[in-house]
Amino acid sequence: MHVTLRQLTVFESVARNLSFTQAAEELFLSQPAVSMQIKQLEQNLEVMLLDRVGKRTYLTESGREVKATCKRITHLLNELETVLDNLKNLKAGKLHLTVASTANYFLPAILAVFKQRLPQISIALNVTNRKNLLEALDDNDVDLVIMGQPPEDRDLEAGVFALNPLVIVANSDHELAAQSRVPLQRLKDEIFLVREQGSGTRIAMERFFHEQGIRMKTGMVADSNEAIKQSVAAGLGLGLLSHDTLAMELQLNYLTILDVIDMPIIRKWHIVHRAGKRLSRSAAVFKDFLLDEGETILGGPDRFASQT
Repeated sequence: MHVTLRQLTVFESVARNLSFTQAAEELFLSQPAVSMQIKQLEQNLEVMLLDRVGKRTYLTESGREVKATCKRITHLLNELETVLDNLKNLKAGKLHLTVASTANYFLPAILAVFKQRLPQISIALNVTNRKNLLEALDDNDVDLVIMGQPPEDRDLEAGVFALNPLVIVANSDHELAAQSRVPLQRLKDEIFLVREQGSGTRIAMERFFHEQGIRMKTGMVADSNEAIKQSVAAGLGLGLLSHDTLAMELQLNYLTILDVIDMPIIRKWHIVHRAGKRLSRSAAVFKDFLLDEGETILGGPDRFASQT
């Protein structure tokens, strides 16, 4: 079956008016053009749709079925037009975000501001590890990804929206907690609790210590920031974590940030998508919002100073 929307539009007008002449006037077509469209539709459907007796036009049983279908199609097209108009004017929309687990510590504050301004946009949020972030980007099945350092071997477009300092933490009773300007070499005898292989934080940590010529002693591998924090608080070793994950522990004095020379490691938060990806209106607006206001909403680049 090869039926065109044009044929159905012409038939709907004829069926509603029961007149080729009125349909031609309504559609700004010639009467022969209307007749040709109806003839082609009947040939495509292999049924008679209209019965012309004298000067009058009647619908056949098949014609009545096609007329009802045309009405449903017209309704759906009108709904589609409304939806697209709403999307263009941002009266509605969906946003699918996949974010690194560390980013989830600060992202709710950003989403709260965004939703206050555009409450009509629904947001689907997936919090996962770096491996799954990269898979989501490879599969192109997510609008935007929020992560630390994007890989250089993929065709991605990334924008920086905030700083992401990595700091060394200990429990508050650790012997280094009260010391100032601790040399990096002093840490070579300490046990470090680290994230799993492939974690962005671990990659940055291993690169930094390698560049400094320091071989870390690894005591435990954990797949979450919470596990690292709880283990550090229990005295099992030191941890290197994003400053954005530590607000509660610093306030309650469960953990302390060590004053280590050449620390923190300054990384950046990025909003990422496949290069050349055509973003939805909702995704494009959120990306611009995050790049323009993300750091400010989080408290500005000096937000860490009072907590270190």
